[in-house]
Amino acid sequence: MSTIEKIEDSLSPPSVSWEHLIELCEVGKTYQASDGMAVNAVETASAKIGQSEFVSILGPSGCGKSTLLMMIAGLLEPSQGQIIFKGKPVVSPLRDFGVVFQDAVLLPWRNVVENVELPGEISGLNKIARRDAAMSAIRMVGLSGFETKMPNELSGGMQQRVAIARSLILEPDLIIMDEPFGALDAMTREQMNLELQAVSIASKATIVFVTHSISEAAFLSDRVLVMTRRPSTIRDSIIIDIPRPRSVDIISSDLLGGYISHLRQVLNSEKLI
Repeated sequence: MSTIEKIEDSLSPPSVSWEHLIELCEVGKTYQASDGMAVNAVETASAKIGQSEFVSILGPSGCGKSTLLMMIAGLLEPSQGQIIFKGKPVVSPLRDFGVVFQDAVLLPWRNVVENVELPGEISGLNKIARRDAAMSAIRMVGLSGFETKMPNELSGGMQQRVAIARSLILEPDLIIMDEPFGALDAMTREQMNLELQAVSIASKATIVFVTHSISEAAFLSDRVLVMTRRPSTIRDSIIIDIPRPRSVDIISSDLLGGYISHLRQVLNSEKLI
């Protein structure tokens, strides 16, 4: 190789050795119950998820959706199979992951910006860098002006926006969300769906989202993974081919209604609901 070729090679961006951001490779989880019996929560799950894709996991109560999500997050070790992230096995939570739970889990003694700063503080970001990152995330979720408010001064929807902002502060490639809007009223939930879509587009992060709501999954997702009853597997992978951004008007449209109907048929086909 000539000197010029060596220089050009050194300036080239490193090649990406992974085709999909996340791969679930025959992942399963068996718990040991208090009575000593084995509980097979997830029998086997395989799927591939791409960069910047919004994927919802839909299925009946108790089918292992949250268990699968916690394994993806590295918070729960699989009993079998592997979770692959950027070509490497997930064995623990990574800085590249943001996590949002149904409960916002805000520290009551810290204000909004201080709660959002927490992951940056834990990761060792200096004070100026983490404050700048927190302010940027707060703007992204539409909470500018509420930086100094305490959690008890916020509505449920606003608390969840803080939790989403907190998940964004380290600019993760993957955001994992476990029914984040499940406790909200219908009107607030609809508004949060619109705002989450905007965050998804702006951040370009991959989002894996667990929900019980068929309409929510259809509205938000590029693709919906449907799980069977326990011991569960992934029954189907359904593409939602609707351009983004999706307006509130699409919620009552025949187009979205067709996908909702199809998802319901898949769930009904094996008595999943």
